[in-house]
Amino acid sequence: MKLGIPRERREGERRVAATPDTVRQLAGMGLDVLVETGAGDGAGHADSGYQQAGATIVPELDTTVLDILAHVRPLDPHTAASLQRGAVTVGLASPSSELPAVQALADNGVTSFALELVPRISRAQSMDALTSQALVAGYRCVLEAAIRLPRFFPLYMTAAGTVPPARVLVLGAGVAGLQAIGTAKRLGARVFANDIRPASADEVASMGGTFVRLDLETVEAAGGYARQLSSDAGTRQRQLLAPHVAQSDVLITTAAVPGRPAPLLVTCEMVQGMRAGSVVVDLAAESGGNVEGSVPGRDVLIPTADGTGHITLVGLKDPASAMASDASRLYAKNVANLLALLVRDGNLTLDFEDEVVAGACLTHAGEVRHQPTADLLAVRTATAVAGQEGAP
Repeated sequence: MKLGIPRERREGERRVAATPDTVRQLAGMGLDVLVETGAGDGAGHADSGYQQAGATIVPELDTTVLDILAHVRPLDPHTAASLQRGAVTVGLASPSSELPAVQALADNGVTSFALELVPRISRAQSMDALTSQALVAGYRCVLEAAIRLPRFFPLYMTAAGTVPPARVLVLGAGVAGLQAIGTAKRLGARVFANDIRPASADEVASMGGTFVRLDLETVEAAGGYARQLSSDAGTRQRQLLAPHVAQSDVLITTAAVPGRPAPLLVTCEMVQGMRAGSVVVDLAAESGGNVEGSVPGRDVLIPTADGTGHITLVGLKDPASAMASDASRLYAKNVANLLALLVRDGNLTLDFEDEVVAGACLTHAGEVRHQPTADLLAVRTATAVAGQEGAP
């Protein structure tokens, strides 16, 4: 069976869905691995490394002959429609925001597995790409803040005087947030954090941070994710966070709700209350932003309320891709480990009685198996029909 590894074409994406190490693992499953020329360049893997691992390098991947396609970024509708009927795809799919591609996969009879849908259970941890990539992103957040902050993170006691440590506030204590806390702590900052989930206080403490307790309801959705606060609770949360934001030299926001726009945690007015030279890094900028005014891939200068200077608001874009080598190392293992459940002796054996296989499946046999995505597609179709009927 032919497994294809494409060169990712989305601008700024440097990751790859397989490394030479995972090619050996995939070949050991009985798969014939085809790697598109230059697929691993951005992650530091030359074509020769893939060849030595047993892959075949092809100038351009012919998706029409592939049995399996492993990818990083969501497929576009054209690629989805080009796959042969019965083919399997494994990769990130962003189903709620990539509905045309999901529809194309279903219409073409492709069985697609979305790594975002991998159940958050113990035996699936090695396949959890959201976790592996969030770890990379959380680390990157702190580096982006440190290079922009016009002062040290750690405490320094010198003959010329004492330099106090920077104060870092992290909002959201999921995998990315906890990694940000640990990284900032290792750099010597005083680190504080807040999350609306009840279990987060102990996790923050385990990383060396101080938990900021707010007088708010604690909410948690299935799988350990945060649940969106009500409008009134969100307003109350921002009011309670405002003084903590104002006291911080660095603010890092990492809050996300799967399948929905990122919650607004920090208003422009709250940012303006920070000291001149402070830095805000919004990890959720690409999904709507936790911070008002953040722009993916850009630094925005926000004037301070007292007019003494400005705060740098960093809208992160592709943070995991910015550290493509290790991000790809982890991601490629996630892909290979999921494929190990799908392939036996070089043949596809899709066992939908397995909760991991069933949970990660997005489309199969012409149907959208992920119900929330199917519901969104139904609404999209109904809206389109209504629009056509109402047209003159």
